Amino acid sequence: MPRALALETSGRTGSVALIDGDRLLAEDHFPHGLKHAAELIPMLDRLVRAQGWTPRDIEHLYVSTGPGSFTGLRIGITLAKTYAFATGAKIVAVPSLEVLVRNAPPGWQNALLILDAKRGQIFTARYAREAGQFVEREPAHLDTLANMLARSPRPLHLIGEGIPYHQQFIPANDSGILLTPPESWRARASVVAELGRQRARRNEFTDPQTLAPLYIRLPEAEEKRLAAENRLADERAAATARKSSPR
Repeated sequence: MPRALALETSGRTGSVALIDGDRLLAEDHFPHGLKHAAELIPMLDRLVRAQGWTPRDIEHLYVSTGPGSFTGLRIGITLAKTYAFATGAKIVAVPSLEVLVRNAPPGWQNALLILDAKRGQIFTARYAREAGQFVEREPAHLDTLANMLARSPRPLHLIGEGIPYHQQFIPANDSGILLTPPESWRARASVVAELGRQRARRNEFTDPQTLAPLYIRLPEAEEKRLAAENRLADERAAATARKSSPR
């Protein structure tokens, strides 16, 4: 397998990893947010140079594509596209919730992934373990934690950075609901690398021209813009109707 760079920017803490074949060479972390985006390039440069590589030595880019933080996903996807255009590296898109469920503890049977989507909602997916395999029972979507808990089998492990924001919906008397430790709530670049390698072996590459984040829902600013445009269109239509109506 070729030399590769893995990017995980979907959560509140981002991470990057370097891989040579099947070997994880280095992994580093950085805080979430646009103000930290400028730190990402120097971090990558340090990691690459520490291995005696140049940017063009990286042949594959494995990038976490969401759902998750709108800001973080934009940073990761933009970096991957730019890097691919500049160096010719091939891109593998890795769904963030497939990365996160790998943090489930030994012996788990059912796992519910919880990312805060604000407005009382979560980005979520549900997985089961069957014959040692990760089986997706509900794909990534927008929902409420109460709805997901009502239809999920037990025992059920909860994983994800959205847990503290929706804690009030977790029944205290349900012994089948199992909280995982907070250190397992974020996705890691080393796991993006592992899943990216698997997809690369199957030749599942993504054209950088079409690579895009999996938002599931539009960012709040975009929703507000569209709502304002719709209101303006309604007002114009109403004004035109008033003008054309007989007096």
